[in-house]
This record gives sequence, C-alpha cells and structure tokens, in this order.
Amino acid sequence: MADYPDHYAALGVAKEATTEEIKKAYRRLARELHPDVNPGSDASERFKEVTHAYDVLSDPKQRQQYDLGPQAGGFGGFGDIFDTFFGGGGQQRGPKSRRSRGEDALLRVELDLDEVIFGTHRDLEVDTAVLCGTCNGSCCQPGTSPVTCDICRGSGSIQRAVRSLLGNVMTSAPCGTCRGYGTIIATPCVTCQGQGRLRARRTVSVDIPAGVDTGLRLQMPGSGEVGPAGGPNGDLYLEMKVKHHDVFSRDGDDLLCTLEVPMTDAILGRQVTVHALDGDVEVDLKPGVQSSEIITVKDRGVTRLRGNSRGDLRIGVQVITPTKLDHRERELIKSFASGRRQGAPGLAAFQQGLFAKIRDRFHG
Repeated sequence: MADYPDHYAALGVAKEATTEEIKKAYRRLARELHPDVNPGSDASERFKEVTHAYDVLSDPKQRQQYDLGPQAGGFGGFGDIFDTFFGGGGQQRGPKSRRSRGEDALLRVELDLDEVIFGTHRDLEVDTAVLCGTCNGSCCQPGTSPVTCDICRGSGSIQRAVRSLLGNVMTSAPCGTCRGYGTIIATPCVTCQGQGRLRARRTVSVDIPAGVDTGLRLQMPGSGEVGPAGGPNGDLYLEMKVKHHDVFSRDGDDLLCTLEVPMTDAILGRQVTVHALDGDVEVDLKPGVQSSEIITVKDRGVTRLRGNSRGDLRIGVQVITPTKLDHRERELIKSFASGRRQGAPGLAAFQQGLFAKIRDRFHG
C-alpha cells in the first residue's frame, strides 16, 4: 500500500535483520538525528520516523503483525476504500490524550583517566523540561479544569456525511476546535502557558562505574524530559569522554607508560618508584635491562567495566644515553669499553618482537 510505512527502509536494514542488527541501526541513526545533536526540523521528523520504526520492529509481536502487511486487518484489497471513507480504520477511537512521553536527552561527560580506574560520582546540571509546579501538569490555572469541547462534545472527532458512488457514507476527522483532545483548556496555566511543563535547570546525581571509555553511553531511564501535560519522562543518556593524560595511556583495561632509565641504572639495576594514578608502585630494574622491555605490574590497571578485577600496568623501559660527558667521565667509559673487548657495531637479525613491544607501548 502507498501509505503503508516501510520501517525496515527507515532503519536501513533488511527484512531478515536480527533484533541486534535493528538495535544497532537505531542507535546509529538516533545519535545522528537526536534533536540535541541535530536541531533541524527535517532531522526531528526523521528521528520520530526511525523511533516509531524501532518501537514496532523491536517488539516481536508488533513486528510479526507488521510483516503480515495491511491486509492483516481482514479487509484485504478493500483497505484503501475503508481508509478513504472512514478516515483510517486503524486509528484509535475516542479523544487523544494530552499526556505523552517526554523526549530523551543526551549529555556528554568528561572524565579524567584516574576517575575511570575505580569509577566516580557526579552531580550534573541539566537544562531540560520539568513538571510545572503551578499546575502540576494539568495545563490549567489552579482552581480550573479542562472543559468539554462543545463542537465534538468530547469525542475528539467530527463526523459528516459524504455522498459517494456507494451512497451516503459517514467520515470521521479530528475536531479542529480541540485538535482531537475532546476538551479545551479555557484558562491555561500562566506559568507554563498551558503546556504542563517548563524549561528549567535541575541536578542529576549519577554514579559512573569504573572501566568506562570514550564513546560509551550510560542510560538513565526516566531522567530525561518530562512529557507534555505531565507525561512520563524520557530517558537521559550520558556519553563518556575520557580526557588525554600526559603520562599514562590506555589499552583496553591496561594502563601504559614509559619509564626513562639512566644508562648506569640500566647497567647496574636498581629499584625505582613509579608514581601511578592510584598510588606509588615499586619496580625492580634488573641489571642489563634493555630499551623497549616491558615491565608488567599485575592488577594496577583499570577496573573492568563488568567485574571487580583490574587490568595491568605496563611500563615500557627507555634507556637514556648521556650526550654530554666531561673528560673524566669519557675516560672512564673508554676504560670500560676497552675492558669489555666488544666488537664493532653490526647488523642483527630482524626482531619482530622488539617492534611489537614498541608499537604496543606507544599506540596501545
């Protein structure tokens, strides 16, 4: 049917798509089209379209009924005829409710890397729609109430006779006076202008779990905007962004850093204190430690998102060769070198492991 919506096309998935594929497609489109991100009117209508498509296709019963097509109502090829003369047989009978669900909201939260290790608590300021404290969502000035529409007599629709090839038939359309609500707000609330809600700033307290990473979204059901006429709240989504750290980087649940070691300490070995994000770590440098070696400290990384265990702290060693020596130091080095009887520098077999360690250390 020409007016039968194609929910699969709206989400950009095949008819055989799995529930998970449908969910991924909706999340991707919702990020692009959400009014908080894309305020254009076209994006708003598209957002409503994909949300409705997801609501239908994510519910097994609704999806099954939708897949049967418009004929499923039992009228077969006569569906268009009934839609023409009766204003659409699938429409809800009776007046529509002023109350509807509020919009979802998206808020981006920046975190320091050390906050990610164990999680943190935040009190977030959110500009959103809240319930009107004057009318408590009724949309009416206190002491008044909606009055029945005298045009549709509370039905929310107007019926009229139309002459056709089949004779006189009755058509039904939403009442233009009350806009289908069946009632009229004769005395709107002056605080919210008859909307039952208004814009305000409120504080949302949230415990952010350990292990979150950039791009991860946390859903807070019922913490979004309150709906028109005091309708149920939408959801609040918190999108995480972990800020860059000058010393430590992250590879999954592991923390990475580089330890610069003087040449003498690399030769003789020593114990070094590393100032980690959650306290000091004592590291033993073995005599003869080489550049690019990785020292792993167990359970000193990031707490895993789903669990209590932690990743590791991986420390890449970088041996620093002195560039300026005084006369005495140079003579000592020469004496040391002559005593070692080392050969001239030469090429060695390519060590894939060496470059892999360097790559892991700097690009993890």
